[in-house]
Amino acid sequence: MRCMTSNTTNPSSLASYAWLSIAAAIVTIVLKAVAYLVTGSVGLLSDVLESFVNLAGALMALAMLTIAARPADENHAYGHSKVEYFSSGVEGTLILMAAIGIGVAAIHRLVMPKQLEQVGTGIGVSIAASLVNLFVARLLLRAGRQYGSITLEANAGHLLTDVWTSAGVVAGVGAVVLTGWQRLDPVIALIVAANIVWSGGRIVYKSVSGLMDAALPAEERDTLQKVLEPYMQNGVACHAVRTRQSGRRSFVSLHVLVPGGWTVHEGHC
Repeated sequence: MRCMTSNTTNPSSLASYAWLSIAAAIVTIVLKAVAYLVTGSVGLLSDVLESFVNLAGALMALAMLTIAARPADENHAYGHSKVEYFSSGVEGTLILMAAIGIGVAAIHRLVMPKQLEQVGTGIGVSIAASLVNLFVARLLLRAGRQYGSITLEANAGHLLTDVWTSAGVVAGVGAVVLTGWQRLDPVIALIVAANIVWSGGRIVYKSVSGLMDAALPAEERDTLQKVLEPYMQNGVACHAVRTRQSGRRSFVSLHVLVPGGWTVHEGHC
C-alpha cells in the first residue's frame, strides 16, 4: 500500500510582500546613490550596487510567486510551487555577481585612493536606507517562515545581508574620518564583498537542494515518526518512508503494511 500526503498553504497575499520588497529596493537605491554621490566612497558604491541586486531579486520573486500560486493542472499534478527555487537560485547568483563588481571597484580604489567628502551626510543617508531594509527584511522573514516560502526567505536574507553590509560600510567610512587612511574604505568594501559571496552561496545551495528533492529537515521527520507511532503499535507497519520539500509544499510517501487478518475495509480506515 502506498500513500502520499502534502502539507500545503496557499496564501493569496505573498505577492504583496514582493511588491513591498520592490518598493524598499527603489527607496534604498535612491538614498544610497545620494550617499555615494556626496561622499565618493567606494564602500557606499558597493551598497548601491547591492541594492540594484535587491531590486532584481524582488522583481524575480514577484514573477515566481505569481507562477507558484497557480493551481495544479494536467501537466503539473503537484502544482507550481517548486518554481520558487528558481527565484532564490537566480537571486543568489545575482548576489555573487554584485560581489564581483564590488571587488573590482574596491581593488581599483585601493590602488588609487580618493579623498571622501561630506561624510556626515553620506553616513546619515546610508543609515536611513539600512533602517528601511531592516524593517522590510523582518516582515519578509516572518512571512517566509509562516508560509514556508523559500523565495521570501531568500529575499529577506538578502536584505539582512544588505543591512550588515551597510553597517560595515558606515564603520569603514567612519574609520577613514578618524584615521585619515583613505585605503580603509576599499578594504572594508572587499570585506563586504566576501560577506556577500557567503550569503549568495548559501542561497544558491539551498535552492539546489530543493531542486534535487532534498528530504525534509530532521525535526520535521521526527514529527512524522511521532504521528506514525500510534498506528504502528496497533499492528500496522510502515517502511520506505520518503520525504521531500517543494516550495511551500511538503511531501511524504510511504508503504503501509496491515495485519493479514484485516479486511480491505479495515485496511482503508
